[in-house]
Amino acid sequence: MCGIAGEFRFDGHTPDPEILTRMLARLARRGPDAEGRHADGAVQLGHRRLAIIDLSPRSAQPMIDAASGTALVVNGTIYNYPELRAELIARGHVFHSDGDTEVILRAYLQWGEACVERLHGMFAFAIWNRKTLFLARDRLGIKPLYYSESGAAVRFASTPQALLAAGGVDTGIDAVALHHLFTLHAVVPAPRTIYNGIRKLAPGTTLTIYPQGKLRHRTYWSLKAERPAQPKTEAEWTEAIHESLRQAVKKRIEIADVKVGVLLSGGLDSSLLVALLAEQGVSDLLTFTVGFEDQPEERGNEFEYSDPVAAMYGTRHHKFLIPNADVLRRLPEAVDQMSEPMFAQDAVAFYLLSEQVSKTVKVVQSGQGADEVFGGYFWYPRMAAETSGSALDRFRKHYFDRDHDEFLEMAMPAYHGPDYTSETIAAHLAAPFADDFIDQVLRMDTTMLITDDPVKRVDNMTMAWGLEARVPFLDHQLVELAASMPAEMKLASEGKHVLKQIARGLVPDAVIDRKKGYFPMPALKFVRGEFLDFMRDILDSQACRERGLYQRGYVNKLLDAPEQHHTRIQGSKLWHLALLEYWLQKNA
Repeated sequence: MCGIAGEFRFDGHTPDPEILTRMLARLARRGPDAEGRHADGAVQLGHRRLAIIDLSPRSAQPMIDAASGTALVVNGTIYNYPELRAELIARGHVFHSDGDTEVILRAYLQWGEACVERLHGMFAFAIWNRKTLFLARDRLGIKPLYYSESGAAVRFASTPQALLAAGGVDTGIDAVALHHLFTLHAVVPAPRTIYNGIRKLAPGTTLTIYPQGKLRHRTYWSLKAERPAQPKTEAEWTEAIHESLRQAVKKRIEIADVKVGVLLSGGLDSSLLVALLAEQGVSDLLTFTVGFEDQPEERGNEFEYSDPVAAMYGTRHHKFLIPNADVLRRLPEAVDQMSEPMFAQDAVAFYLLSEQVSKTVKVVQSGQGADEVFGGYFWYPRMAAETSGSALDRFRKHYFDRDHDEFLEMAMPAYHGPDYTSETIAAHLAAPFADDFIDQVLRMDTTMLITDDPVKRVDNMTMAWGLEARVPFLDHQLVELAASMPAEMKLASEGKHVLKQIARGLVPDAVIDRKKGYFPMPALKFVRGEFLDFMRDILDSQACRERGLYQRGYVNKLLDAPEQHHTRIQGSKLWHLALLEYWLQKNA
């Protein structure tokens, strides 16, 4: 886990090292252990290291092959690197380090751009072969990769903030991205971001950049959601998923030269991770959970569910209770660590939890992805129950934060246009190789929506503290298997039926049978008191008014009744407006 950055110039000038200095400074928290640089003609590469595998200087980056001059910077972890290393040695490659970084470099030297198809893990990397610059991102987009273009150069980095620090970025608001942001609770699908001048590499995609400035994208992986030729019984599906999940968890505990913990929320997913680790004989498990103050409408912690799991498996359990005053006081820090605007109420929760966890371990496993892969959210059955309308209609009715008419009421006319989000969602749902509507929805959630919501949120908030988060439920082999499973095995039992079957006997029944919970953050859902004052100050500020994104009538309507305006999935619409404006002010 690390932060990467670089520049490839096309105008005959060598890159300015001061630009790389500014970029790396913005990535320091992602890689607190070391910094490295490499300059070669038109290219410069930079790296901030979080040492997880092969802690020695031999795995420092940028890593360069002495014979060819090929250079690599990477952010991520390759879980099958021991097997790939053995295969490459058999093919005659000589290794000078013991980690996964050199495996990527030698895999590229052996197989070229097709090397990505052999990598099992989470990664974003750049390889300079002295002719072209090759960028790649993992199949599910667990690791981020942004880039900016000008006529003279392409720059890339792990965060938009590093690109902004480099200068010369068009920070005009992308009208299409703005529509996506306020319709899909802050999701802006690749390649767009909220800024016109910054783009991001899509999951499962590579980008080759040529000396004349030409860019070539290639999709190397896509998810099929079709039933297998040989049908399986429910028992066979359950065992197959159980075994695949076992392997995913095992890989993510074995491939590390440091201690690995678990973020234990009190929900089924993280509880199952603890059980599977214990099932495989992992001793001295460390678990971590965070809670907040209650509001009259909602409890602020789930300790009553996490405590029994920790007790059942004798983990070394760490609980942190955060007062609301600390949430508001620390909120600006969390926003500083958002690579893109994030509306989810639990972003600050993950930030504060990660701060505490990072004092004990450098790697944690997290249950992110289980709801999208295995159908755990309440809106999936509602979508499935719809009997009329197009796939888009069935999805939009239960998911969109604002319909197009409300977006037009909210945004100033300069940002009005067609219903961009409906067009995007309809195209994704209609893509081939999905057997039915719920297959289409879960595939889109897993390969697009999750990438720019919970996955990005966990990456940002853990890496802010030099903490690596691993997500077994997004192991691509498990995801492929689950996508081929009948949808009814996911939606039964009020969601995640197959996981509940696996968990029975491994996790307390109270955790399995409880109503689906969400990371409790009541103060940002039921907006009142100091939190309301905070949001009002942002939206009434001169900077907000001069920016000209929002129509004042809409802003005032939300401010007049902040607790009456929630989205279909129970987010605060007022918080959405305030968060985007606050993020823009911090990233000006």
